[in-house]
Amino acid sequence: MVAVDLTVLTIRDGRMNVLLVRRGVPPYKGRWALPGGFVLDEEDLDEAAARELREETGIGGHLEQLASYGAPRRDPRGRVVSVAYLALIPGAPTVTAGTDAAAASWHPVDELPTRLAFDHERILADGIERARAKLEYTPLAAAFCPPAFTIGELRSVYEAVWGTALDPRNFHRKVTGTEGFVESTGTATAGERGRPAQLYRRGDAVTLYPPLLRPPG
Repeated sequence: MVAVDLTVLTIRDGRMNVLLVRRGVPPYKGRWALPGGFVLDEEDLDEAAARELREETGIGGHLEQLASYGAPRRDPRGRVVSVAYLALIPGAPTVTAGTDAAAASWHPVDELPTRLAFDHERILADGIERARAKLEYTPLAAAFCPPAFTIGELRSVYEAVWGTALDPRNFHRKVTGTEGFVESTGTATAGERGRPAQLYRRGDAVTLYPPLLRPPG
């Protein structure tokens, strides 16, 4: 049997969150898990992943393949190979449970409610690492910001995903010095206490060179 499992990440209240569903059917009934399910006969993998995301959570989004998992006893129902997908969703949209999910909600990745069903903790860990790596060499972080944002807002995305504080001046220098990452809107924040901050929008870069590397440790 072939299944798909989805690691869906967003940033909420300054923390990276993962979308979990509470299983409404055995095995692991009542246990939190990543959204997912079996691939239907007439589906390809991408179609199955998109369908499961809609059916179990009520949302859609861009999905990319993460990895495949096929340990012999990863599923008590028999030999199941799962193709995992990663989705990075801005805005932490409201989710609704459907089909065989009893509930669906966002959870901080550093504060999971309990041990996840199947081998989903391993899949989640791999998904988080992929997201952290993508922020190093792509402008993905800007997708979590409003159309016009400050460098401080962009920095908060990196801090949430990487789980570490960054030096504001050093981060500002690296971001504005990376060609095509951000471009100035020519405007600044207004009506706030303190010095107005320059507003930026996402540039046209597809990859970042040089990359913004995570701090050691």
